[in-house]
Parts: sequence; structure tokens; C-alpha cells
Amino acid sequence: MTKIGFDNEKYLKMQSEHILERINSFGGKLYLEFGGKLFDDYHASRVLPGFKPDSKIKMLVEMKDEAEIVIAINSADIEKNKVRGDLGITYDVDVLRLIDAFRGYGLYVGSVVMTRYAEQPAAVAYAKKLQSLGIKVYHHYSIPGYPANIPLIVSDEGFGKNEYIETERKLIVVTAPGPGSGKMATCLSQLYHDNKRGIKSGYAKFETFPIWNIPLRHPVNMAYEAATADLNDVNMIDPYHLEAYGKTTVNYNRDVEVFPVLNAMFRQILGESPYKSPTDMGVNMAGNCIFDDEACSEASKDEIVRRYYAALVNKRNGVGTDDEILKIHLIMEQAGISVESRKVVGAANVKAELTGAPAAAAELPDGRIITGRTSSLLGASSALLLNCVKALAGIDDSIELISPTIIEPVQKLKTEVLGNHNPRLHTDEVLVALSICAATDPNARLAMEQLHKLRGCEVHSTVILSEVDRKLFRKLGVNLTSEPKYQTQKLYHG
Repeated sequence: MTKIGFDNEKYLKMQSEHILERINSFGGKLYLEFGGKLFDDYHASRVLPGFKPDSKIKMLVEMKDEAEIVIAINSADIEKNKVRGDLGITYDVDVLRLIDAFRGYGLYVGSVVMTRYAEQPAAVAYAKKLQSLGIKVYHHYSIPGYPANIPLIVSDEGFGKNEYIETERKLIVVTAPGPGSGKMATCLSQLYHDNKRGIKSGYAKFETFPIWNIPLRHPVNMAYEAATADLNDVNMIDPYHLEAYGKTTVNYNRDVEVFPVLNAMFRQILGESPYKSPTDMGVNMAGNCIFDDEACSEASKDEIVRRYYAALVNKRNGVGTDDEILKIHLIMEQAGISVESRKVVGAANVKAELTGAPAAAAELPDGRIITGRTSSLLGASSALLLNCVKALAGIDDSIELISPTIIEPVQKLKTEVLGNHNPRLHTDEVLVALSICAATDPNARLAMEQLHKLRGCEVHSTVILSEVDRKLFRKLGVNLTSEPKYQTQKLYHG
């Protein structure tokens, strides 16, 4: 069972207090660039065991009377239908999801700002859609030479051309559906307009990773590098902070590289810069809430291996690169780990060799390794799911939770009526069949009651699973990896 190493309650209290202090230091108004995921931050919860996936949004809820949300979306991303890899939805759809989610927590969403706006047809249509839904929309434009051409940027022809976002609260949280959406430029543009209006305001940045006050090569920070290998982010010592204060802190290359430009912008807009380093700009308190360093280190090493397998699968699917794989492999070597560190990998591969067919393995909370094999009735992941709930419920392995007399009619429906080629039941179909059996079978009912215990379990498959199975495991909260190959040689794997 994963040991807890992070104090979530302390984090919520300390983080909200620190943000309020930063607001007051700027005279009562702060534009807070919110990096990373506000909702469902499962990376943070995996590498900081004890961190709740909804911690950041709960922290904002504690400040909801002072907070206002502004969502930035790059107009070019609307035009090209950019998709969030983790959710499989386009950025424009995700903005609507975010608004609903924020409102569900009682947070005030003030507006949406469309950055790099150039009257792209899809962006124009999207703006009309938002306005028809009662959402205020603002437009910000591309500035030639951004971010280096400071004289133009900090002028009426630069930030001055952007529409001023009317806000009502002290804390303006600027967030987005993904990277490259223009959050920082939105904040700086607002500082420029506020300054011209005589409004005192400031800027700060909230990024959970890398954690600035733990070592550069700490596994938690290395796991962040692995997670962002596709972006070529590199953790590094903040040279500006070291020079200004004589203290070693950790930041990442993009913030360090852009800091001189930001500093010059601050001086141009505000008359002087409030910050001496990129670290100064941040407000993240996560590093102060780690109480078991070993637990967080081990959890982070596990995450690095998972990221390695994800990179291999991405390459197999044509959306990853060799550079990404090599970078994470180097991180694994630096952390002193390998794929063998992931116990379920060896167990799944051995099962596949013995049966001559795809297999899967899971590590339960108590450390037991359970396997599943491919049969004429079930795929390996479906068999694994049933074997896991039987093990958790203490049900003998010889007992059938779902009778073949129930499975066979479902297979007939799939192949003869719905036209599917694969008769084996997917994980979602197995759970539906199990829930039906639970109405009359005490064993099936007991097995169903174990599903919540799978959250946080490790699973490895010897083949890339179908989207249906991947989504089901994601909903169960399982940490899934797979070998970078498909069960068949087909070109299309829908």
C-alpha cells in the first residue's frame, strides 16, 4: 500500500494564506497565472501521495469571495481543433467544461479571453457561441516580436491594442485548457491597462512543479521532467535567485530564459520590478507540506517508469519521438530505476509467454500480484478485472462470477447484430454483466463492492488496450501502462 507523504490540509491552509499575502503586497489586486491542472491533478497526487487531485480547486473555493476566473484560449488552437491528450476533447469544448466545473464549485467565471485573435473563422464563430451563452468575451492580438520587442509590446500599439478585461474581484485567476494559451501575456496586458487607469495590481505565478525548495535532482522534480519530456522542459537552478539571495532554488528553463524580458516589462509598466528572480514570482507552497520524503521519492520513481511507457506508446501511435523516449530513459538512469522496478511488467510478460496470448497484471493495495489471460470469452484486461475483485473479496478463484451462459448471448449480440469482429467482452461490458449477476448472486455482489479498492493500483498490459478499456481503467483510478504494441497487425485500431 502506498505510504502517505504529503499533508494536504496543511497545504490548503498555507497556500491560500500565501496567495492572500501576495495580493496585499500589490495593493489589493493580483493576476495569478495558474499553470498545470486545476481539476483532477492526478500527476501531483501520484508523486505526492496524500495530495488530493482537487486540492487546488478546493484552495480557490476557500477564497471564492475574493476570486474571479478568466479563461484564456489561443484562437489558433480553436481554428485547428487542438485536442487535450488526457481528455480527448478539443480546447474550445474544454473551456465550456471548465466553466461548468468552476461554477459547480461556486466560483465566479468572469470572462473568456481569446488570445492571438486574428478573426479566424472558427474563432469568430466560437466567440458568438460563448456570447449567446451569456459569457463575456475579450480579444487579445498577436504582437510582432513578442516577447523580445519590449518598446512595441509595452505601448499603445502592443498591449494597448488588446481589449481590457473588466474584472470585479481582488484575485484574478488566469487559467487555460492547455499550454501555449497566452496566460502570462494576458496577465501582463492587464497590468499595462491597470497602470494606465491608475489601478494598483500585480502578477504572480502558481505552478506546482518543479517544486522550488527541494533539490534539483529530487525524484519529485525528475518526475516533472519526465512528464514534460515532449515540451523539452528542463529543471535548473535559478541563477537570478542564487545571485540575489545566495540561496539555491529550482525553476525550469522557460521561466529562467524569459525572466530578463519579464523584468524589463515590469519596469516599463510599473516603474520598477517587484521581483529579483523567477522563483520570486511563484507562490507554490507544496514543498513545505512534504512530511515523508522517502514516500514521495518512491512514488515519483514509479511515475517516471509510467511516463517512459507512455512515451513508448506515443511513439508507436505516431505522436511521440525518440528524443522524448531517450530523455525519460536518461532520467530513469539518473534516478537509479528501470522498467523492472515496476513489478507488474514482469508478471504480465511472464503470463503472456506462458499462454502465448496477451496478458495483464495488477498490483493490489496489499502488494499481491494478480494476472489475467486472454480466453475465448474475455480479453486479458477483463479477466484481470474479475480476478482482482475476486482476490479483494476473498472469493475462491474457481468460482465463476459471470456464467458463460450470460457471456455467450452478449458475444452473439456483439458479433451477429452489432457487427463487431472481436467477440471477447471489454471491461465495461464485463462490469455491466457483473452488475446484472449481482442482483441474484451474493458473490457477484461482494465482488462489485470491491471496485473502489482498485483506485491507485498498478496495472500493466502486454498490448495496447482499446480506448474503451483505457477509459474504464482511468475511471477506476488505476495507473495503467502497456507495452508499445497492438494485439493485431492491423493499421487501424479504433
